[in-house]
Order: sequence, then C-alpha cells, then structure tokens
Amino acid sequence: MLLLDRASGTWEDRDFREFAGLLRGDELVVVNNARVIPARLFGRRTGLHAEKPGHNNPARGEFLQTPIEVLLVRRLSPDTWEALVRPGRKVPIGETIIFGEGELEGLVEGRGEYGGRVIRFSSKGDFHETLDRLGHVPLPPYIKRQDEALDRQRYQTVFAKCGAAVAAPTAGLHFTAGVCGELRARGVEIAEITLEVGLGTFEPIRAERIEDHKIHKESYEISDLAAALIAGALRERRPVLAVGTTVVRTLEDAAQKGSGEVSAGRAEADIFLYPGKPFRIVDQLLTNFHLPGSSLLAMVAAFAGREHILRAYTHAVESEYRFYSYGDCMLIR
Repeated sequence: MLLLDRASGTWEDRDFREFAGLLRGDELVVVNNARVIPARLFGRRTGLHAEKPGHNNPARGEFLQTPIEVLLVRRLSPDTWEALVRPGRKVPIGETIIFGEGELEGLVEGRGEYGGRVIRFSSKGDFHETLDRLGHVPLPPYIKRQDEALDRQRYQTVFAKCGAAVAAPTAGLHFTAGVCGELRARGVEIAEITLEVGLGTFEPIRAERIEDHKIHKESYEISDLAAALIAGALRERRPVLAVGTTVVRTLEDAAQKGSGEVSAGRAEADIFLYPGKPFRIVDQLLTNFHLPGSSLLAMVAAFAGREHILRAYTHAVESEYRFYSYGDCMLIR
C-alpha cells in the first residue's frame, strides 16, 4: 500500500496490514456493499424478430446454432437491462435470444449506450435464480481464462450483499473480517452504501477536452443508517474515508444533488469528478491503481492533485506496484 499525503505530495511504502493502525481512530469508513452478479450469458439466436415485408428469413433451426454472448452492464428495471452483445451487428431489435434449455429468454427492445442493446428478460422461474445458474462471473478482460466456481467468492468483497453490480468495487477486496474487527476495536465506524458498478466505470476518456467526456450513470442507494452516520461525522468534523472510487462517486453525487447534504434514498450517479472539481464529503480515499485515460484516474487526480498523483504513480511503477482489480492500493489522506 502506498501512503500519500495530499497536502505535501510525499509518500511512504507501507503494507495494507497496517491500515487500521494508520488511522486516527475517529474516522467514518464508508464501503460499497454491492454484490457482483454472474452477468455474462451465452445464448442462441432464434431468428424470431420483426422483419421488413419480403425479407428472406432463414429457417429458425439455423439461427438456433448461432451462439451469442450477452454481458449485462446496467439494470434499468427488475427485468430489463442494458447489455453488450457479441456479435452485436447480427442481433436486430425485436429478436429473441434463448439461454440454457429455454428457461430464460431475452427480447431485444432497443439500443443502449456503448453500442449495446436493451434486453427485456423473461424466465420460467425466478430471474435471479436462473441467472445465478446460467450466468458466468464477468472477470476483468485482462484475466485470460474462463471463470471458475471459486471466482463467485473471490471476486466479491467481504461487504457484498446488495444490488446487482457487474464489476467488483475492487478497493474493498483488500478487506477481511479481521481488518474490519481491528477498525472497530480502534473506534472507527463503518458505513455501507450500495452502488451498482457498471462497465461504464472503465470507459476511457476519448474526448479532446476532459470536460466533454460523457460519464456513465450508475444506480446507488444510501440507507437511513448510512446517511445518519455520514451526517454525524460531518457535524463532528471527523474524517470521512471512502473505500474506493465508487464510494466517492456515490457520496459526492448525493451531496451535489442535496446541496451539500447526503440524504437516504435511491438515485443515479452522473457526477464526473476531474481536476478543478470540488469534493464536499470525502476527506480520505483508499483506492487501487488506475489506468491512464480513465475517469477513475481523473477522479483520483482531482482529489489528490494532478502533479502529486503523477509523481506517486511514477514511483509505484518503478517500485513494481501491481495495478488492476487484484492489484495493490493507495491510501490518500
């Protein structure tokens, strides 16, 4: 773990096992308790879709041999999702995709962001139970292997319990029950929020001007208890430590919508934090190392200062810190 002082830009090489001991003891640590779902599905085309008059539609049996990969990226309603479809150009609006032995079907209803599709699912049984049985863990693309049964536990944080995330809030992967116990023993409070992490989190910034980047939306929920704990920490001027960029995004989006206050309820985060943008709630941040050109790195640079982050990242690369989801972390305070 790299410990960075954002006021001076100085850093120290530490170990995450020291995390609890590095805190004052009166912090409010806020974590994301989103649960990763098996969001990767493999199905088959049916050829059943609305065709233009006179269109020559091949036999249905031919379509049933055409494999289709579907990756859920954002839940729009209990049974409707935005999804990436491969090969997408072969799946028109109006077509039905069959999964498993027909116990799950998806009707393509429209186009979504990132060149995807909007798909409404119908299941012979409970949708989530069917998805859990047929779906695969959406491992990060740099892991060059198929998912395994163990990934269903390994790609979850110890806080995972709510929502339908399609990627793990990876800063939370460093925590164990033992670390949480050490924090509570020191008097540190832990609050939980839920932000359903989507693949848009990893969408690179392609706009020439950073302020022109179109940020993705992600659903979040803040409980009455979490809102009360956050209000108490702010009132008592105790540090709020966000575990991960997903927590930062949730708290700062809620504060922006609430004129500086974080209220309980559900909303969609559409805030984009980049250098020059203010932070109203978060005082400290534990985060993994992010790739150049990402909105996540822009957020971290906004929080700690662009020059501080560039120098700290140079040190991290030279010292062979590990990047990506299963990599090392940085505590910025």
